[in-house]
Amino acid sequence: MSIGMQIIWLFVLAIPIACIAWTVTHEEVFREPREYCVKYSKAGKNLLTRKFFYLFTCEYCFSHYVTILILLLTGYKLLLDDWRGYIIAGFSLVWIANVYMSLFGLVRLDIKAERIEANLSEAELNRQTSRTSEDSPGADEK
Repeated sequence: MSIGMQIIWLFVLAIPIACIAWTVTHEEVFREPREYCVKYSKAGKNLLTRKFFYLFTCEYCFSHYVTILILLLTGYKLLLDDWRGYIIAGFSLVWIANVYMSLFGLVRLDIKAERIEANLSEAELNRQTSRTSEDSPGADEK
């Protein structure tokens, strides 16, 4: 596979890795299992138990395991055609996937900030409207 095609594969394969890692560690659909993992990552009886459950709460940590799965499914190697290609591909995929997740997190943060600002503006408009309507009957009596 040419280096150009390997780079394309790198950026494309990082998308499902980022999607899976973000969904499992952040989205509502996995909230209950994530809360269970958070509980045992803090209250586990030994270090191995705590670290195992922590892996499902951290998108960076979890992305390593998703990457290993993707590498097993696709056989993707980067730069070298032997086992070293898997190592280079693995760490490269994790890095690109985490860049994607960071960008996605920033976009979501901006969207959330805009939503909060819109709600505050709407609440202020409702307050002004209710004050105006309270003042209007008094003005009609004069």
